[in-house]
Amino acid sequence: MKRGSFTKYLYWGVTVFLVICACILFFFSLFKLPDILGFFKTLIGILMPFVYGLTLAYMLNPIFNFLYDRFCPLLQKRCKSPKRAVHLAKFLSTFLSITLALLIVAALLSMVLPEVVSSIIGLSESNLFSEGVTDVTTWFDDFLKQYPNLEAAAERIYVQAVGMFDTWLKNDMLPQLTNLMNGLLWTLTFIKNIFIAIIIAAYVLNSKQLFAAQSKKLLYSILDVHRANLILSNFRFTHKVFGGFINGKLLDSLIIGILCFLGMTLFRMPYAMLVSVIIGVTNIIPFFGPFIGAIPSILLILLIDPLKALYFALFILVLQQFDGNILGPKILGDSTGISGFWVMFAILLAGGLFGFVGMVVGVPLFAVFYNIVSVLVRYSLRRKGLPDQTQAYYGLERMDEQTPLAPEPEPPCDAPEPPCPDHAG
Repeated sequence: MKRGSFTKYLYWGVTVFLVICACILFFFSLFKLPDILGFFKTLIGILMPFVYGLTLAYMLNPIFNFLYDRFCPLLQKRCKSPKRAVHLAKFLSTFLSITLALLIVAALLSMVLPEVVSSIIGLSESNLFSEGVTDVTTWFDDFLKQYPNLEAAAERIYVQAVGMFDTWLKNDMLPQLTNLMNGLLWTLTFIKNIFIAIIIAAYVLNSKQLFAAQSKKLLYSILDVHRANLILSNFRFTHKVFGGFINGKLLDSLIIGILCFLGMTLFRMPYAMLVSVIIGVTNIIPFFGPFIGAIPSILLILLIDPLKALYFALFILVLQQFDGNILGPKILGDSTGISGFWVMFAILLAGGLFGFVGMVVGVPLFAVFYNIVSVLVRYSLRRKGLPDQTQAYYGLERMDEQTPLAPEPEPPCDAPEPPCPDHAG
């Protein structure tokens, strides 16, 4: 047998073997799906400190770079060893970045927690709830005295409700206490993960250049130069979108929170600090954030003064219009490059899958996916000799198979919109 034929048969044999193994693994995964999901859930729980640490390091990276660019030249002039100056600049930049983040968190907690405690105490000491319950009970008793048959039915319902409540105490209360203990354990675990995450963030900030160089070395060793360059270009675009969006949205939310606090203080509205923090934090979420923060804030103020709740609703409406039309575009610009329809789609999809975190990162994540798909579509159209501009497909009914449209130049930014398609045809 010739060597070429043997190599050919060996290649096909290995291919068939791998396909069979993949099929067996696929069906095994279907039957063991709960166990596999449980394994990944446990693995994610173990690696959660690294997730927190990498997230913290990414958010602190602009502050680290700002401090490092100023410390390094100064220390190189004072230190005899350039290497020592670099290490000292990294240490100072990391320490100050993490310290600044901890101070911001501590300041927010010190401002919010007293407001929360005073709000709870004020609501418990106020007679709004008790007076409302008393009025409803008195009205209900007077109403039942007029209808004896209805009163007897109400007494039977009351006896049944008491029995159901007793059953709930016996059967459901203990599991709730167990969940409470689990919540306390989760809180302790979260505090431990945050402590470890701070250490991991410090390592990442100090060694990010080394990690980046090692990742590029591995990438170029596995792939050819063209594909490796393409992947690096996509990573740079992803970093640009995420960095620009997250940092810009944080700055935008900080300004909105400060303006909300100043406005509420000026109009003497209750819970100014607590409501301003809620508005600022929820403003990080695009599109739905203003509503998520405004609705509970309005209800909270409504318990104290309904008229001020109305004023607050009008104030938030004006503030969000200012943010959406002036402040937000000024800070963010077109950092994502996707339309409002896809913004709403990304928030709903990512929020449904990953909750609050998904609502925050869903838009830049979808923007990256949208860009990758757009690049692949343009590449495929150019290979087929077809135009890759969307303008060329307005009103198009079919493409000539023999002489397809030639690529057209990009239209200028101020070009008028194409006419609406003729639906009569």
